[in-house]
Amino acid sequence: MNERLHEATIADLQIAMTSGELSAQQIALDYFAAIEAIDWAGPQLRSVIELNPHADRIAAERDRERAAGHLRGPLHGIPILLKDNIDTADAMQTTAGSLALLGSKPAEDATLTAKLREAGAVILGKANLSEWANFRSTKSTSGWSARGGQCRNPYLLTHNPCGSSSGSGAAIAANLAAAALGTETDGSIVCPAGRCGIVGLKPTVGLTSRAGVIPISHSQDTVGPMTRTVADAALVLSALTGVDPRDRATALSAEKFAADYSQFLDPNGLRGARIGVARQSFFGVHAETDALIEEVIDAMRRAGAEIVDPADIPHAGSELADKTEFEVLLYEFQADMAAYLSTRQPVREDYPQPRTLADLIEFNVTHAAEELVHFGQEIFELAAAKGPLTDAAYLEAISTSRHLSRAEGIDAVMDQYHLDALVAPTGGPAWPTDYENEAKSTGSSSQPAAMAGYPLITVPVGFIGPLPVGITFMGRAFSEAILIRLAYALEQSIGGRRAPAFLNDW
Repeated sequence: MNERLHEATIADLQIAMTSGELSAQQIALDYFAAIEAIDWAGPQLRSVIELNPHADRIAAERDRERAAGHLRGPLHGIPILLKDNIDTADAMQTTAGSLALLGSKPAEDATLTAKLREAGAVILGKANLSEWANFRSTKSTSGWSARGGQCRNPYLLTHNPCGSSSGSGAAIAANLAAAALGTETDGSIVCPAGRCGIVGLKPTVGLTSRAGVIPISHSQDTVGPMTRTVADAALVLSALTGVDPRDRATALSAEKFAADYSQFLDPNGLRGARIGVARQSFFGVHAETDALIEEVIDAMRRAGAEIVDPADIPHAGSELADKTEFEVLLYEFQADMAAYLSTRQPVREDYPQPRTLADLIEFNVTHAAEELVHFGQEIFELAAAKGPLTDAAYLEAISTSRHLSRAEGIDAVMDQYHLDALVAPTGGPAWPTDYENEAKSTGSSSQPAAMAGYPLITVPVGFIGPLPVGITFMGRAFSEAILIRLAYALEQSIGGRRAPAFLNDW
């Protein structure tokens, strides 16, 4: 790898391009070389599922624009990976990691793909993921897809990168692109970010468009940046916001989004902030993680934050929350997947275009040797048995989910203690990848915000052995500016990230 790219921030790359030390074309080619050396050979991370064959040409065009004095913004010439469930109407595939969607094409770019292109970013390629965003089997292995194989954790290759934005997390941790986009329904940005030692920002549902993104749930799905620094996450998020006629949920963000989230980067941002510690359900899972997070909470106190401890979220981790969330996801998955599949265009006669969840189930049975080699499709089958979104069972579940997570959840505790944000461990360190034995959970704190549709940001704060651990800030709807300010101040005060060593054992 070009040493100039090692741990390079977006600002670093812009300085190098402005000075003439590097061109956008050279940066793209150097990242290509790193992907070939680290991802496909060497450690074989399997974090990148496909490279954009036109990235070289697109980067050269960005260089010509720069030479002519036309800069599109902070992302001009910056290489970005997209999770392989985000549509690109170009030479690349969009498959959610499944062989079922090979040979069909999106009719147009996802809105966020188009926004990145307009901002001058170079779409470098597609990142591997947990197939169908980890919503196919109750016994799935995170990071595996039939198309991309098993993604590995760059810190300890025998361990899991977490899902479902596993490739986005592993690739950015390994310095294979400047930034990536991930998607989250419940934990799929923050979990791989935490386990791979990077920053992951899960926006409020409606802040970023989901148009052209292979769905699970319209009430919980969201798309956000995965980067090595909070500053880079703020820059990427700034290019993604805005009301989109293709996604009616974005109407909620009108007059609530910022055009430039980098204005909230304040190294003293913890001073005077009231931060609650959400202990119930999130501590007591992994002792070493708890000890590390206690040190981080002390660091926030020293930085001037007022810590309210505990500030537990009602219903967090409850059986009722688990049951209600799953019911909502099953109903919405069937309906939302059919709506998405209707937008695809078949291009091969020998690969008929799936139109329903039942078609996908049949495809997997027919191609069981490739698709069902490690686990089944129990979630697909459960979702396919659900009725329409007018069913009383669905309407009750979505109402209960929103009430538990909002008025009786995050909003309740933040109102009670007058908080700016809540914190909890993102989760413990990564676990060994094992297809035969169920992984022992090291914890997660994403569910309340997932059900509410509220934002999260995770920041790396240290290591347990060779494996990174993160802390999550969570807040009210459209409080990204506050979370970015707090996360940036913590990042600047403790510097919890270091690059991976691609260890084979420990």
